[in-house]
Amino acid sequence: MKCLLIDDHALFREALSLLMTHRHPEVPLVNCGTLADGLVALAAAPDISLVLLDLNLPDSRGVATLQRLREAAPMPRVIVVSADDRAETIMNAIDAGAVGFIPKTADIEALDAGLRTVLAGGIAMPRLMHSTVPVHDLLPGALSDMGLTPRQLDVFRLVIEGKSNKLIARELGVSDSTVKTHVQAIFERLDISSRAQAVVVAARMGWELPAPSR
Repeated sequence: MKCLLIDDHALFREALSLLMTHRHPEVPLVNCGTLADGLVALAAAPDISLVLLDLNLPDSRGVATLQRLREAAPMPRVIVVSADDRAETIMNAIDAGAVGFIPKTADIEALDAGLRTVLAGGIAMPRLMHSTVPVHDLLPGALSDMGLTPRQLDVFRLVIEGKSNKLIARELGVSDSTVKTHVQAIFERLDISSRAQAVVVAARMGWELPAPSR
């Protein structure tokens, strides 16, 4: 597994690089300071499977940064690492395809805990977000108890990986309309209305994605 950090603050890049070197030496980290350089790095290294992304860069601002990256490189998982940790920003980032959010305001141990969660295949999400979706009386990992079919569970997994309906359809070998129908059924069953809420539900339940390939 290889990780890419895109952030325009040199001190933060250096600090995160040191953290990865000392605590996660098995994960090579490439870093750059602009979206343009990040896209070049992704094109040059197709084995990058995880991107840590600041939304506000010299050449792109806000959620548009994430949207541009996902259009150019739809396969790597993207974790937003940002000082803007408002609930609205977090939800917009998840809806745009991020699979998690780590606030820069977190201390080093909390930051590392988020990284460990992501590297193990879990979903890093600020605790404050857990109150934004309905509470279901479920044990961790028990999404099947909500009555989701095996195919719906497959779709759910890909939704929380940040995949678009088109990519989900391609991966599962079904039509876009079939995926849309499954997504609507999942949302109704879980009493949610957005992809962001789906990710929060999965995070709160401790539902794990397959760990990124190493």
